[in-house]
Amino acid sequence: MEDFVYYGELYDLYQGLFTEKQRRYFEDYYFQNLSLGEMAENYHVSRNAIFKQIHIVVNKLKEYEELLKLYKKRQKLLDIIEKVDEKEIKNSLIDLL
Repeated sequence: MEDFVYYGELYDLYQGLFTEKQRRYFEDYYFQNLSLGEMAENYHVSRNAIFKQIHIVVNKLKEYEELLKLYKKRQKLLDIIEKVDEKEIKNSLIDLL
């Protein structure tokens, strides 16, 4: 379950870097909770084809995060924001994320 949340958050950051097909497959699997079999039937392709594309996306998400560290930086900013006492500044910082 932890991986699903982590990959979902990475996907929110990097989704624009994937093809439409890769986005559909990833979203169906991770957000709509469809099985590989259901997706294969919906898209008229093999389960293996779906699996490969999802695997590619997950590996690319890891690679992008390793290079760009957007998730890590976001988490650090959230930690800093947590320590801010002034509500107006805190809300302004949250809006930037």
